[in-house]
Amino acid sequence: MQMKKIALRPMVLMTLLVLALVLFAAPMAAAQSSFNTPSGFGEAGWENFMFVKNIMIWFMLMLVAFLMIFIKKFEWSVALAVLLSAAGSFIVYLAIHQFVLGTEWNQTMLLMGVICAITVVIAIGCFLGTVKMWQYLLVGLLFAPVFVLLEVVLFDVLSVSDAGGSILVHMCAAYFGLGCAIGIREKRAFKEPMHTTTHSVSFVWLAAMLLWVLWPAFVTALLPMEQVFWGMMVCYMGGIGSILSAWIVCQVIQKKVNPLIYTYAMLAGPVAIGAPLLMIGPWAALGVGLVAGAVSALSFIYLQPFLCSKIKALDVMGVHNLHGVAGWIGVAVSLIAITLGAEHAAGATVVDNLLGAVFVFVATLILGIIVGIILKITRGTFTDEEMFSDDSGFIKSEAP
Repeated sequence: MQMKKIALRPMVLMTLLVLALVLFAAPMAAAQSSFNTPSGFGEAGWENFMFVKNIMIWFMLMLVAFLMIFIKKFEWSVALAVLLSAAGSFIVYLAIHQFVLGTEWNQTMLLMGVICAITVVIAIGCFLGTVKMWQYLLVGLLFAPVFVLLEVVLFDVLSVSDAGGSILVHMCAAYFGLGCAIGIREKRAFKEPMHTTTHSVSFVWLAAMLLWVLWPAFVTALLPMEQVFWGMMVCYMGGIGSILSAWIVCQVIQKKVNPLIYTYAMLAGPVAIGAPLLMIGPWAALGVGLVAGAVSALSFIYLQPFLCSKIKALDVMGVHNLHGVAGWIGVAVSLIAITLGAEHAAGATVVDNLLGAVFVFVATLILGIIVGIILKITRGTFTDEEMFSDDSGFIKSEAP
């Protein structure tokens, strides 16, 4: 009886993936329908729309902090690290655009500034707890030029189609953060037991669910008004897919749900949908989400231990399992969609998107390693008591 149960698990998982591929193959042509342009949406309406988008993405950035608050006695530090890294990157991004590139202040520049900030906030998840607090500000300052470089290469040199940021945001965050972790190479991090509390993990659940709801605001942030509904619809369908497949994988492989795997993997669909956002239809998006959620959950279970042992560095929050892996899935789907002649690919070719993804992978990994080495050199003495602990950096008034 036990052998039958064991044999049944891979069969269920295989059935799930086959179903996802069938749904993906279900006509991408559904994405070819024309977008409807709303009437009466003038310049003032667009400004108000962008104003709301700016605030929503700042809200998402703050939620990322709560998505990473799960290690017992290491909660305040995560929140402060998010604020400092976001502030540093936002300031430098705006400065580069105004004083170097000559960009005039407008809502689009502010929106890209907060997207830069949320990217570095995701990236610090790879090495959270292994550097001193002031160094998160330093990371933000050093990251912004990297992000601007990627913008120029992806959209000015190449014609990459990445409306929802699978490449520019998620792959960049994963490999820059992983590069930093490799540069720091803090082996003591492997010994962290990462004990949790019920309330800290409840914060993670809340953040994941709210981020899921808000994600269409992120992927459609820079789209013209007539394309926003399509982006929202496709994003939610991708997210529904990963909600289902991540749960099934957890049940099949581990018999119970590990909330620190599920709450991340359930967001893999919205991550993967970023690159092909306008190229595929809703049923194909559901298939993409099913694949992304399953692969992300499997990456947490199997890939992370293997990868971290090879690079001799711990991806503390498992950033690569969500943002890196799902980012590559988004790239693969965009290549398939472009090959099949999808409309709304923003003039991109297969070569553009593939070269763009490879460039982001190589450039951010190398530049991340350089920044990581800088962090290690400037960190000075870093005691065991300072790692993954709020005790050394905050005033507490807890009763003994």
